[in-house]
Amino acid sequence: MFSAIFFSLWFFAPAGFGNLAAFASGKITSLKKFTYPVDCYAKIGGKRILGDHKTVRGFIAAIIAGIISCSLEVFFYNNFFSIRELIPIDYYAINPVILGALLGFGALTGDAIKSFFKRRVNIPPGVSWFPFDQIDYIIGGIALSLFYIQLTFGDYVVLCIVWFLMHPLITFIGYLFKLRHKPI
Repeated sequence: MFSAIFFSLWFFAPAGFGNLAAFASGKITSLKKFTYPVDCYAKIGGKRILGDHKTVRGFIAAIIAGIISCSLEVFFYNNFFSIRELIPIDYYAINPVILGALLGFGALTGDAIKSFFKRRVNIPPGVSWFPFDQIDYIIGGIALSLFYIQLTFGDYVVLCIVWFLMHPLITFIGYLFKLRHKPI
C-alpha cells in the first residue's frame, strides 16, 4: 500500500504544485500587473463567468510549476534506482514539459470549471464548497493528463483519496502561515 500512496503523491505532485503556485502567485506584489481574469470580465445572466480570482497569471504559474516539478521527477527517476523501484511507469519515456503542463493546466481548469458552478449558486470566492473545492483540481488534472498517459483504475482511486485528504491539510497549513483567512 505504501508504494501506491507514494506513486499517487509522486505522479500528481505537478498538479498539486501547480495549484499552489497559482495561489502563491496572487500573493506576490510584483506579479499583480499580470492579473487579468481568464473570463475577460464576461458575464452570463448578469454574473461573471469565473470572477477575478481565476487569472492568466495563475494559469501561467500553474503550468510553469507543473513543468518544473515534473522535470525534477524525471531527473530523480533517471538518477535514483530506489525511486525507479517505487514508480510503476517508465519516467524515461515521459516528456516533463507535456505531462507537467497538462497536470498544472488541468488542475487550474478543474478549479475554473468548479468556480463557474460556484458563481451560479451564489457562493462567493474564498468560501468553502465541500467537497467540490477538494476534488476540482484532481478531476481536472486527471482529465487532461489522460491525453498523454493512462494509469490503472486502482491508481486513480488511490490518487483521488490521497489528494482529497491532502487538500484540507495543505489549506490548514496555509491558514497557520496566515496565507488563508479560514482554516478549511
